[in-house]
Amino acid sequence: MKYRENPQNGDQLSLIGFGCMRFAKDEAEVEKEIRYAIEQGINYFDTAYIYPGSESTLGKVLAKGLRDKVKIATKLPPYLVKKYEDFDKLFYEELKRLQTNYIDYYLMHMLTEVSVWERLVGLGILDWIKEKKDKGEIRNIGFSYHGGKDEFIKIIDAYTWEFVMMQYNYLDENNQAGKSGLQYASSKGLPVMIMEPLRGGKLVSNLPKQVYQLMNKENADRSPAEWAFRWIYNHPEVTVVLSGMNSMEMLEENIRIASVAEANAFDTNEYQLFDQVREVLNNTIKVPCTACNYCMPCPVGVDIPTCFSCYNDREIEGKFAAIGKYIMQTSLKSTPSNASLCIQCGKCESHCPQKIEIRNELKNVKKSMEGFYYKPARFVIKKFMKL
Repeated sequence: MKYRENPQNGDQLSLIGFGCMRFAKDEAEVEKEIRYAIEQGINYFDTAYIYPGSESTLGKVLAKGLRDKVKIATKLPPYLVKKYEDFDKLFYEELKRLQTNYIDYYLMHMLTEVSVWERLVGLGILDWIKEKKDKGEIRNIGFSYHGGKDEFIKIIDAYTWEFVMMQYNYLDENNQAGKSGLQYASSKGLPVMIMEPLRGGKLVSNLPKQVYQLMNKENADRSPAEWAFRWIYNHPEVTVVLSGMNSMEMLEENIRIASVAEANAFDTNEYQLFDQVREVLNNTIKVPCTACNYCMPCPVGVDIPTCFSCYNDREIEGKFAAIGKYIMQTSLKSTPSNASLCIQCGKCESHCPQKIEIRNELKNVKKSMEGFYYKPARFVIKKFMKL
């Protein structure tokens, strides 16, 4: 197993981390997989308060003499915090589930904008974090992120974080926080944990035939999953890559890859391969937006790059997954930023280096992402986030 060092504290963290959101249903199988992972050198396990049964299952296994061999990462759901007392209520429930008295890496879960963090600050979270760190109950504090690159940077600058977690893969190089966000976090000395390296499996199965042909031509012994992981591992700024492993076959392959992959290891042909793969995949998307943000800020607050990113995701992730992401990242922000807010002023188009007809494309986003199902879906997601 390859390890990368946390520059904040010297922790040697396994290159592949065990994502615990979707454990196998059979508890005996889960224990077998966790034990095997630890035996093979995986020492970073990521769970969350809202993952059904995940914390309890992980805690039950680790309590059998394995706790000191791993780093546990879990998350506080900000939308369940209404008052100061809720911080303790949620946190100590997590400790009980995990059968531990401390969390190695504790995250604010699913931040999409800096205002979510500012609300927590207003409720007193800074004092709460200090208390927990003074007691040794939280070792490192960070956040997981879903949103555009500008808000990602604002959140990083809003507090002295000790690590971050973001979505990153070869198709999202310019989406969400993107490569510039990754580099910014790294420049601040922050370890970066990566989620969605395979886009929920979408970068493994149902790819265009031409993508498989390109990958096989370069190296027929590497699966699409291996290519995707190696692309991320090639980035020296990346510390841990999370994978939701729920079979021994998947576990064994991911461990093998993480045992041989290196940073800055790609040659010219491999870089060119991913240029070609992205070109093929980008030909299936609707809007050729690179998220350069030259079109921003919008006078009425439309988050143009995020609107286009979610719209494009329909072609890869499917309609319902993309619309859910769109609602969370635009409509449910404290200041909504969805496409239907566009007043057709055209200011954005004069700055777009891709010469995208942004006003027309935002109309298409509105039609596609804010149809008859939009309001009920928004209601359900909003209700879930305010449980």
